[in-house]
Amino acid sequence: MGNPVVHFEIIGKDFQALQRFYKGAFDWQIGPPIPGAGVSYALVDPHGEGGINGGVGGMDDYAGHATFYVQVPDLEAALATIQRLGGSTLVPPNQVPGGPSIALFNDPEGHVVGLVQNVQ
Repeated sequence: MGNPVVHFEIIGKDFQALQRFYKGAFDWQIGPPIPGAGVSYALVDPHGEGGINGGVGGMDDYAGHATFYVQVPDLEAALATIQRLGGSTLVPPNQVPGGPSIALFNDPEGHVVGLVQNVQ
């Protein structure tokens, strides 16, 4: 069984400017900031047939990234495999308030990719 891409996110320094840009460029529907997320972060519904939902966020002292999230059955096992193959853990597994457990890793070239643990 494969591991589908289930979420995307775009993080930068100016949360409000990113929201305006992506709403204007693609007519994405962007929700209110999620309380307790630790950063300014809102969920995105692109309203595209066959597409996936995502998020836009901002952190003052962070250059940012655009990434996608792969759904896996076990975050720790996936990160162990990723490390064995030359990647590294960027953000260890943690629980999103009111949501799933996630982690971030760097691939061997430094690209940021996310993991989402299957919700049972």
